[in-house]
Amino acid sequence: MIKSALAAIAATPLLAGAALAGPYVNVEANSGFTGSDYNSTVTDFHVGYEGPVGENAGYYVQAGPALVSVDGEDTETELSGKAGIGVDVTENVNVYGEISFITADDDNGYGTKLGIKYTF
Repeated sequence: MIKSALAAIAATPLLAGAALAGPYVNVEANSGFTGSDYNSTVTDFHVGYEGPVGENAGYYVQAGPALVSVDGEDTETELSGKAGIGVDVTENVNVYGEISFITADDDNGYGTKLGIKYTF
């Protein structure tokens, strides 16, 4: 279950570039499949805050309840969250990173994401 939940969280998109500061609500559902076999869905109900870091970067932090629905099992409510930053290296290149977590009965799950985005 943790692997499916962590994989679903890691699939979320990351804020890229500078943003206006402010609070927000983010409801997101991420489902996992093996081939055409459905595994699970994690639905996050997050409250967050985002803002600029200087002129060329932006950050966000968000957290809240997560409904974990594993195929054939009861739905569980956990706590999840993530934080990230994106930096415009040039006008066309953004480097970003994210860390995330989700609670669980046995072991908590953690994830990281690093990337480079090139826009045309």
